[in-house]
Amino acid sequence: MALLVMNFNDMLKKKKKEDTDNSGVLNEIINENGQEQIEQTAEAENAPSAVDMLKEELALANDKYLRLYAEFDNFRRRTIKEREEARKMEGKDVIVSLLPVLDDFERALRSMENATDPAPVKEGITLVQNKLKNILSQKGLKGMESIGNPFDPELHEAITNIPAPTEEWKGKVIDEMEKGYFLNDKVVRFAKVIVGN
Repeated sequence: MALLVMNFNDMLKKKKKEDTDNSGVLNEIINENGQEQIEQTAEAENAPSAVDMLKEELALANDKYLRLYAEFDNFRRRTIKEREEARKMEGKDVIVSLLPVLDDFERALRSMENATDPAPVKEGITLVQNKLKNILSQKGLKGMESIGNPFDPELHEAITNIPAPTEEWKGKVIDEMEKGYFLNDKVVRFAKVIVGN
């Protein structure tokens, strides 16, 4: 019996020792799990909340909007400036092409001072007039032929009516006081005419 008690005591000691070892392992497992939970809790606390994320997205959207608005405003200002410059310079090509005609008129005026015969002066002025007409026709200007045509209020401006010399001249343009012009097939100046009635 003593042997039995001794064995029983040894078994109890052995069991206590195993329990102690197992509790150490259990404590380690609990500590590891607890540590993981603590780390997860710390990470969750450090992670931005949904409100913080939305605030950050809103700030980015506002920044993008402000940049886009500033870019559009700069584009609008630049476009307005370019339009103003284009308006100032839109007749430049016509004016530059007319400068030789102006030079020719100045030469004609100088030659008229010393001229004794009017024929060459007249011929020079006719050449300058032809040069001017050619330049303007290259730019799209075309003269209106009104005399003998029926009166058209969309092309003509009647100054007065006079009795028609014959029946065929009734309602037609008899004389032209001021010539009308087309610019690229649009009326830029109405012809001032006298109409037969």
